[in-house]
Amino acid sequence: MKTAYTCFCTGVIHEGHLNILREARRCGKVIVGALSDRALIRYNRFPTASQEERLRLYRSLEGVDSVVLQDDMLYEDVLSLIRPDYVVHGDNWRTGPERTIRDQVVKKLEAMGGALIEVPYTNNESVRKIDRQLREKLAMPEYRRRRLRQLLGLCPVVKAIETHSGLTGLIAEKTVVAQDGRLDQFDAMWVSSLCDSTAKGKPDIELVDMSSRLRTIDDIMEVTTKPIILDGDTGGLPEHFVYNVRTLERMGVSAVIIEDKKGLKKNSLFGTEVEQTQDSIEGFSEKIRAGKRAQLTDDFMIIARIESLILERGMEDALARAAAFTKAGADGIMIHSRKKDPAEILEFCGRFRSADSATPIVVVPTSFNAITEEELAAHGVNIVIYANQLTRSAFPAMQRTAENILRCHRAKEVDERLMPIKEIITLIDEL
Repeated sequence: MKTAYTCFCTGVIHEGHLNILREARRCGKVIVGALSDRALIRYNRFPTASQEERLRLYRSLEGVDSVVLQDDMLYEDVLSLIRPDYVVHGDNWRTGPERTIRDQVVKKLEAMGGALIEVPYTNNESVRKIDRQLREKLAMPEYRRRRLRQLLGLCPVVKAIETHSGLTGLIAEKTVVAQDGRLDQFDAMWVSSLCDSTAKGKPDIELVDMSSRLRTIDDIMEVTTKPIILDGDTGGLPEHFVYNVRTLERMGVSAVIIEDKKGLKKNSLFGTEVEQTQDSIEGFSEKIRAGKRAQLTDDFMIIARIESLILERGMEDALARAAAFTKAGADGIMIHSRKKDPAEILEFCGRFRSADSATPIVVVPTSFNAITEEELAAHGVNIVIYANQLTRSAFPAMQRTAENILRCHRAKEVDERLMPIKEIITLIDEL
């Protein structure tokens, strides 16, 4: 009997999946692959059901002879192992980034003498309703909040990009690139106080209060599903911080990063050029402890940001603070630098990792931007945040467009570098 292989990545079986199974059954023996959690998150789909639950679900389906775990979004390994006569898949992977996967499947099947069977994608109201429900489930606070911790357990490095509006949230959510035969995407979103303030035309001195910051978060959460890391500045007074922790946790934010400074906040990249006061180890540790006592779940993370290298207080001070803040309950350590050479960051990571192998390390490679995620991960970094690149790329583009319209007294000259409004609208899902 000939063998047909198909791979599922869903926790809910609908009419479209059943159509694929029926087509596979016509070919002979049916083997279903369950895409693993690790592969799913690289495939722009966070699991709504556990890996074991999905395996049990697929085994229970009528007409399925066996189920295997597919641990890579690419089919190379699983096809070499199973050597099916057919691969059955919906035709929705003919366009977009997923075409990379399809092209590799076709090439592999040709080498093995197999064939690809594509089933017309099922796109009716029932299927659309299920897809909407799955997206809404991913966006619910109790699911979103825990996602950063889950990613830390599944990814070699978690990539976060700055968002400051619903539209930039959609860019972070939906941008997927095909490169070197693989798909890649951002894992999380960073809601920066700098970019939030800048979008509102305000200075980055904690002038934009938490109520306004929460409205930005709400705008982003309404249209996205990925975990949110909030730039919490100094965290404010401990008495205020505990209430903000409860609020963020309830909303579904995954983590807040607070920096060990006090007084009027100034942007770290000014370093010692402006007056900045670092909090004492004891004072900041107590703020961390107060926040940890206030939170109600184990999902939420409070990450301590250390400014010692920025303020030129030295490596020993940074390491002493990292040890103290971890002891106080911090769920992660963010180490910051404004030098273009990443040497001091790498030294910190190496020395911290030799004493603490578990606590996540966060870096923001704004100044030392030549180093890659893989190089940082090799030195023990767990989260890389691209903290302001969307804002910095948007401003010169908008300014140049405004200047050109003023010079030409019409919009024709700028049109060739503008994205059609129809393409922008396609980012926005309709209910």
